[in-house]
Amino acid sequence: MTVAEKAPKTAFSGYEKFLIAILTVLQFTVILDFMVLSPLGAILMPALAIDPQQFGWVVSAYAFSAGASGLLAAGFADRFDRKRMLIVFYAGFLGGTLLCGIAPDYYLLLGARIVTGIFGGVISSICFAIVTDIFAMQVRGRVMGFLQMAFASSQVLGIPVGLYAANKFGWHSPFLMIVALGLPVGLIIVLKMRPVDSHLKLKLDRHPLHHLYATVTKPRYLRGFAATTLLATGGFMLMPFGSAFGTGNLGLSTDDLPTLYMVTGITAMIAGPIAGRLSDAVGKYKVFVAGSTLGMVLVLIYTNLGVSPLWLVTLITAALFAAITARIVGASALMSGVPAPQDRGAFMGVSSAFQQISGGIASAVAGAIVVKTSSGALARYDILGYVVISAMLITIVMMYTIHRLVMHQDHKG
Repeated sequence: MTVAEKAPKTAFSGYEKFLIAILTVLQFTVILDFMVLSPLGAILMPALAIDPQQFGWVVSAYAFSAGASGLLAAGFADRFDRKRMLIVFYAGFLGGTLLCGIAPDYYLLLGARIVTGIFGGVISSICFAIVTDIFAMQVRGRVMGFLQMAFASSQVLGIPVGLYAANKFGWHSPFLMIVALGLPVGLIIVLKMRPVDSHLKLKLDRHPLHHLYATVTKPRYLRGFAATTLLATGGFMLMPFGSAFGTGNLGLSTDDLPTLYMVTGITAMIAGPIAGRLSDAVGKYKVFVAGSTLGMVLVLIYTNLGVSPLWLVTLITAALFAAITARIVGASALMSGVPAPQDRGAFMGVSSAFQQISGGIASAVAGAIVVKTSSGALARYDILGYVVISAMLITIVMMYTIHRLVMHQDHKG
C-alpha cells in the first residue's frame, strides 16, 4: 500500500511541505523555460529575422520532442525510483536550456529546443506521479493548487525579470538565468529529497514495451488520454503570440509587457490555492467546468479586441489566467485518480506526451493561421480564439466521463 492509499490527513507534515515547495520551484523553472518564449516572440522574430510560422516551429519543436520522449520513457517510468528519474531528466533539461542560451541562430535554437523538450517534457509527469504516490486523493486538489503556483510565479517573477534581462542583455539571457536558478534546485533534490519507490514493491513482470502497450490500450486510460490531448490547445495556440498580439494589435508597448505579465501572474498565483481548496471541497469537475466556462467567454472577448488601454487588457488577461488556473487544477487533480498505483508513472508519461504532441500540432497550426501584416499587427488571431473555444467545449464533455470513472472507482474502493 502506498502512502496515498492510507487514511487521508488534512494537515501536511514538514517533509510534505518541503516536497510541495521544491517540486513547485522545480516546475517554475521548467514552465518558465516554455513561458518565456511567448513574450520573447516580439524580440526573437526581428532579432533572428524569422516570421510567425518559423517562430511557431520553435515552440512546436519543444512540444514534439517532449511528446516523443514522454512516450519512450513511459514504459520505464514505473521501474525506477521516481527521485532518480527526476534527477536525470532535470539535469538533461538544464543542459538543453544552456544550449538555448548560447545558440547563435534560428536553426541551432531550434535544435536546442528539441534537446530541452526531450528532457523537460517528461519532468511534469514525474512530478505528478510523485504527488499521486505521496498524497491522498482527498488533498490532491490543494497540492495541485500549490504546484500550479509555479505557472503563476513564472508570470510574476520569471517573465518580467526575463523580459528585463532580454531587453538589457539580449534574448539569450533568460535561458542562462533559468540554468543559474535550476542548478541549486537540482542539488537540493539530490541531497534532501527521499526516494519515491513504493510503487516498486508492486511486482511488474512485463517488459517495458509491454507495460507501455498495456497502458495505452487500457480502455479506462484511453478516456484520460483523449481528454488531456485537448487540454493544452489553448496555451499552445494563443500564448506564443500573446506579446506580438499585444504590441501589434492592442496598442501596447514592450515596456507595458512586464506590468501585464506581473499583474496577471499575481492573479493566477492567488487563484491556484483557492481553486485547489475548492476542488477538494465542492468537487474537482465542478471547478474545471467553472474555469472552462469563464475561460471561453474571456477568450472570445480577448481575441476580438482592438487597440485598448493597458488597464483593460490587464483586467481581461488576469481574469483569463485565473480561469485557466482553475481549469488546470481541477483537471490535474481529477486525472490523478485514473491510474492504478503500478501504472501511475506510465499513465502520467503517456498523458503528458499526448498533451505535448497535440500542443505542438496546435502551435504549428496557429503559426500557419496567423499572418503578420505590414503594419506589424497579427491578422486572423480571432480565428484562433474560435478554435480554442471549440476545444474547451469538447473537453468539458470528455472530462465528465473521467469524473464518472473516478467517482465509480472511489465507490468501489
